[in-house]
Amino acid sequence: MGMIDGMDLGRFGVWTFDFEDQPASMMRESVQELEELGWQAFWIPERDGREAMTHAGFLLSCTERISVVNGIARIWSREPRWTQGAALLLADAYPDRHLLGLGIGAGRPGIRPLQAMSDYLDDMDATTSANPLARAPMRRLLAAYGPKMLEMARDRSEGAHTYHVTVRHTAQAREVLGDGPFLGVEQAVLFESDPDKAREIAREHLHVYFTTKYNIAKFLRLGYTEADIDGGRGSDRLVDDLVFWGDLDTIVHKLHDHLDAGADHVGIQVLGIEPGRSAMPRWRQLAEALLPRRVAV
Repeated sequence: MGMIDGMDLGRFGVWTFDFEDQPASMMRESVQELEELGWQAFWIPERDGREAMTHAGFLLSCTERISVVNGIARIWSREPRWTQGAALLLADAYPDRHLLGLGIGAGRPGIRPLQAMSDYLDDMDATTSANPLARAPMRRLLAAYGPKMLEMARDRSEGAHTYHVTVRHTAQAREVLGDGPFLGVEQAVLFESDPDKAREIAREHLHVYFTTKYNIAKFLRLGYTEADIDGGRGSDRLVDDLVFWGDLDTIVHKLHDHLDAGADHVGIQVLGIEPGRSAMPRWRQLAEALLPRRVAV
């Protein structure tokens, strides 16, 4: 579980937007502690200008063992040639520790996502340069939801990364991917046991996803209805399926459902953290509950 061609991400990792709001010194201290706690994978998105490849390189330079995964590097942020070159440099400098996740992100008006991704991969694969070969393979994943993008992830990368999906979708994605390709699933969690408070916080996080056409279409394909979208509010059923809330034991039990459904790895996004603050207390709790015990030497 959690293996990609000899690269071991473990069954669970940390997935976070939090570093977008933190200074470099705080990021460094946090990722170093996560490594010491035993986390094997750290997932970062690309949102507010913290460029994906630079971000990954900085975190890799601060650590010795933990793998850094772009979840995702948006294809609109850089041309294929420079993505290829940057990923090859990271593969050479930090062998078996960087995983390039590529995705469309919010997309652009009028684009065809499948064609855009196929063209991007074609250009990456055709890139030549004077740069030396990397010491280790350059590995990539594709952000994928629908069956056609999942098939492309299966055929043209190490596998797929899914975001804000349900356990039911994880089972469907595994069926499309088959037994070999990697399936890494992001899952949002919230340490709050009061249903009203938990759903209020979850809805605030999910609102943008409940009000964009391609995300709404995603949820409708999963069997939810317009009533579940509820004008951008989200029904209790939909909110509860997308955000696992409750105490530690409840959250841990639900996280394992993704593994049972066919995921190789779950990247855990902790909600309810003020911008600029750290989720480290929650990451420590999750490490204690989810990660193999480290044996002192």
